[in-house]
Amino acid sequence: MQRQRIIAIVPAYNEAASLPHVVRDLRSSALDIDIVVVDDGSKDDTSAIARRLGVAVVTLPFNLGIGGAHQTGFQYAVEWGYDIAVQFDGDGQHLAREIPALIAPIEAGGVDVVVGSRFAIKEHGYRGGRTRRAGGVMLSTLIRLLSGHVYTDVTSGFRALNARALHVTAADYPQDFPEPESLLTFRRYNLRVSEVHTAMQERVGGVSSITLWRSAYYMIKVTLALCIERLRAPLRGV
Repeated sequence: MQRQRIIAIVPAYNEAASLPHVVRDLRSSALDIDIVVVDDGSKDDTSAIARRLGVAVVTLPFNLGIGGAHQTGFQYAVEWGYDIAVQFDGDGQHLAREIPALIAPIEAGGVDVVVGSRFAIKEHGYRGGRTRRAGGVMLSTLIRLLSGHVYTDVTSGFRALNARALHVTAADYPQDFPEPESLLTFRRYNLRVSEVHTAMQERVGGVSSITLWRSAYYMIKVTLALCIERLRAPLRGV
């Protein structure tokens, strides 16, 4: 049986401080996994450090945001014929040791997308900020109402996609709020989605941009975006 080709897509915006740790962690895993860093218009040495680390680099001319960076990575994975892609944040929050559990349902068949959930079990141990936790509960409730499916971690960016899901996301992927919105995108294309519990940690470098005001603004905008996404139809030919 031919080995499935796996790639880790690492979106990075000003992640020069954490990128060496991220690449080292991915290389320490037992998996034979390729790495592509999508430099999302960074103003620091992200691209230079990625090249120095010997990984593939796609440099965007200006900042597209996390949705655009991820979609660029999906397009790269499709172009180079990968069977499975793993979304892996450039800030060091995701752990390479969790990737085997993340991709196992895809390798077993019957699943197109797997979401790594911090909250899939009660004693998950992940803290995070109070504001973020409250927002996550609100979004989970809204997505359950819009999709009819229950997800425990709708803002998780730690995901695995098979070839079918990669072709969909390479052509049609939310730009503004990709993590929660894409759960409805997957529904539009009848992609099969499951969750597995995965441990995560706090970012190892850089500074989070989340503030109380930004959180409130985010909740208003993402609510509107989810309602619009629910009404969209699939693209033809995808």
